[in-house]
Amino acid sequence: MATPPVTSNVTDPEGPSREQLDKRAAYRRAVEAVIWGIPAVNYDRMLQSFVAAGGGANQIAYWSRLLDSENQTLTPNPDTVYINPFFDTRDGPMVLEIPPAGDGSITGSIDDCWQNALEDAGPVGADKGAGGKYLILPPDHQGDLPDGYIPVQSDTLQGYAILRSNVKSGSDADVAAAVAYGRQIRLYPLSAAGDPPETRYVDLSGTLYDATIQYDRRFFQSLARMVQAEPWLVRDKVMIDPLRSIGIGKGQAFAPDEATQILFDAAAAEAAAYLDAHYEDVFDPPFYPGCHWALPAVPEVVEGMPNFFADPNSYPIDGRGVTYSMAYFSAKNLGAGQFYLMTTRDSEGSRLDGAATHRLRVPADAPVRLYWSATAYDRETHALIRDVYRASRASNSPGIEVNPDGSVELWFAPEPPGGKEANWIPTRADRGFEVLFRVYGPEKPFFEKQWVLPDIEKVA
Repeated sequence: MATPPVTSNVTDPEGPSREQLDKRAAYRRAVEAVIWGIPAVNYDRMLQSFVAAGGGANQIAYWSRLLDSENQTLTPNPDTVYINPFFDTRDGPMVLEIPPAGDGSITGSIDDCWQNALEDAGPVGADKGAGGKYLILPPDHQGDLPDGYIPVQSDTLQGYAILRSNVKSGSDADVAAAVAYGRQIRLYPLSAAGDPPETRYVDLSGTLYDATIQYDRRFFQSLARMVQAEPWLVRDKVMIDPLRSIGIGKGQAFAPDEATQILFDAAAAEAAAYLDAHYEDVFDPPFYPGCHWALPAVPEVVEGMPNFFADPNSYPIDGRGVTYSMAYFSAKNLGAGQFYLMTTRDSEGSRLDGAATHRLRVPADAPVRLYWSATAYDRETHALIRDVYRASRASNSPGIEVNPDGSVELWFAPEPPGGKEANWIPTRADRGFEVLFRVYGPEKPFFEKQWVLPDIEKVA
């Protein structure tokens, strides 16, 4: 990121003062701290929102209904039932118990607080649908492991799981069944495994759950909290001194003065602008040649997150920052349980406009075992669009209309086009939007691109 050159001039023959240089350095370091720290702050925003709603560590957040815009996480799926355990291993290993697939199934992953996937769960996870007890181990755990568990080693003390209890359809009965199945998940300390306590569930349906990124001084409050709580990872030790120089250090009280907080506000705003300016870099290359759909992450991030950036010559901080400015969680085996295609542009290359009418024709016979869905998000916040009737349509949505050839036409507009209400996804005329197309249970022809999702078309 360019900064003014440090040079002498006629009006300032001695060059910048030490104070001026320190302020410049603090500003640059604060900008870089935001880009580097987004995955951990993203996690902390979800945890703190859960705490504000009455939850806490080693408890489970869940939604007893399909999501609406009261859920302001980054690009959530409103066509599934979410079960989100938050674990903290500071007092020892935690057990996450997944029920066997049968009347229901789980698609999801266990992540550390940097959003690196530790393991997948459910039919495409380590338990292979048989259910199992995942034993989440704290960093540097010593000692023998008990039999009958699936060990999951974490580099961090805290983390969470994104578990989706799959719904057969969006009907009230099927949603209730998915909730009941999902609530068989249990979370408890290994030390109490002989007589596990009741898992505490907190229903967040109807509660504002705002985990969008706050690009101001509050970002640094969250980052300081994470630095205090977590061990330094070897890959991140280069950040110790830069963060300490702006008042964030392990064992160091975080008490910035007003001038520093004003600097933080400006630095966070610049980091947000930088990430947004590079947002569409992650859409290159597109998934289909000549189209605008893409997995919203650069290849280095996709390859690095599941193996904790094992490549000694790769650590894509900028690309990771972009991805976690608009999404959360990662999968250990992306494409096994789910896959994502996103677009911000129509077939002509223009940005999706919430005031216009757009159409997406989903071809027949999508190669998926479970379902596909398309969701519209606010382009600025990357969360569900506020104050709209619904956010998405899916292949298993009740009442969705299918064409005689098996294709489905979805409509994005502020008002439903005549006769298209069943397949309408509302937008807001005063907001740009973006669309995420999900496939749950993708099959081989999807990745071989034998089935092609066309671009969204602007029709009015």
